[in-house]
Amino acid sequence: MSVVAAREMAADHGLDLVEVSPNADPPVCKILDYGKFKYEAQKKANVARKKQKTIDLKEIKMRPNIDTHDYDVKMRSIFKFIAEGDKVKVTLRFRGREMAHQELGMNVLNRVRADVDEVAKIEQFPKMEGRMMTMVMGPR
Repeated sequence: MSVVAAREMAADHGLDLVEVSPNADPPVCKILDYGKFKYEAQKKANVARKKQKTIDLKEIKMRPNIDTHDYDVKMRSIFKFIAEGDKVKVTLRFRGREMAHQELGMNVLNRVRADVDEVAKIEQFPKMEGRMMTMVMGPR
């Protein structure tokens, strides 16, 4: 149908002629209320934005000589964060003479890595940054 005839038909019904697909051959148009169309499109965009999940980076702080119960409590938190879809940054802080025994910290991070191997993947392997050793994990 010609553009002029379509505009007249839309005007008779008190609606607008809206081009839906300009790249099609021939272009596709609809007769509808443009204000209502924009309002519904905005509502759809708001619902989509509300439903999307942002990935947060949660941090768990440990010490090289962490006790077993404290380690288990921290591991429960790590499993909970990963189950929620968040990334987890495990930080080991060295104080004083602990800097001379960095292999103890590496052992703790390797133990963490072995414990979460089936539910998380390592995104950043353990590395020293000043007095802290960090490792980043994300859900599989």
